[in-house]
Amino acid sequence: MTKITVLGVEGMTCGHCVKHVTAALTRVAGVSAATVQLEPGEASVTHEEAVTAEALVRAVEDEGYAASPKAGSGA
Repeated sequence: MTKITVLGVEGMTCGHCVKHVTAALTRVAGVSAATVQLEPGEASVTHEEAVTAEALVRAVEDEGYAASPKAGSGA
């Protein structure tokens, strides 16, 4: 079963930032897709149920951006 988790992402300023965050999220094992938007600073991640919001946040933070799960996103 797949889930969708929405993260708030802070610190992105351009399209390259979006690409970096997207790549980081899709490298997480169990993630099938990630859509990152510069405005409003969000990432929507489709993933297997076993993937935790903490793993997704860590992937974004490892790229140098701040992230947190949005309330009610299924995380």
